[in-house]
Amino acid sequence: MEFHVRLDRPIIDPDAIEAAFREIDAAATVAIDPFDGRLRVSSWISIGDLLDVLRGRGRAVEAWQVDQLPSVCCGSCSG
Repeated sequence: MEFHVRLDRPIIDPDAIEAAFREIDAAATVAIDPFDGRLRVSSWISIGDLLDVLRGRGRAVEAWQVDQLPSVCCGSCSG
């Protein structure tokens, strides 16, 4: 799945956020959209896990701030 998270303030360290997601999903990727500042997360995790990770890193994020998009995975990298 891909998630777009609308944040009330920018992420200070996207690498630390990505490392936190990779504790759950080793293939997770995180990026900051340069145009609108949204956090983009690509991972198989649930929206609840996503919120837990962000909240565990001090980000007060609610479900209404998250847009869940269909998977962009083609399946070819999983073997």
